[in-house]
Amino acid sequence: MYLRNAIKEVFFELAEVLHKISNKQYSTRSMHLNSSIGQHVRHTLELFQSLINGYYEGIVNYDKRRRDVTIETDIIFAMCIMQDVLVDINKPSKTIVLETSLGLQNKTVAIESNFDRELVYNLEHAIHHMALIRVGINELTDIVVSEKFGVAPST
Repeated sequence: MYLRNAIKEVFFELAEVLHKISNKQYSTRSMHLNSSIGQHVRHTLELFQSLINGYYEGIVNYDKRRRDVTIETDIIFAMCIMQDVLVDINKPSKTIVLETSLGLQNKTVAIESNFDRELVYNLEHAIHHMALIRVGINELTDIVVSEKFGVAPST
């Protein structure tokens, strides 16, 4: 349960920041990042969606995510996706297969994993992207974020 609570806390921190910015700030490309805050949020949420969508089949492939532009341009829509993810991660862990290309052309590698391990990966990945989002927030807005926003516990 601690893992799911940690994800909930990270999403709460992210939502708190997103409530303070406009859709324009959310979707404007940062010069420092060469991407928008919204693109980082979309990428983060779509990895969680890929894991959840692959749960019942038992196969997860993060490379085949949807890339829904609405998530990166509409804060309210993104926060609805966050809420859906928080509900959907409350599944028991089970063995899954992670399919990935590892950057190899025309090759897919299958690696045994489990749902909880992939939740850990997604949590760490979300925190990493929140560190990047912090850069965009600092460049594009005048809001101040918490000292722990985007800082991994191991840092």
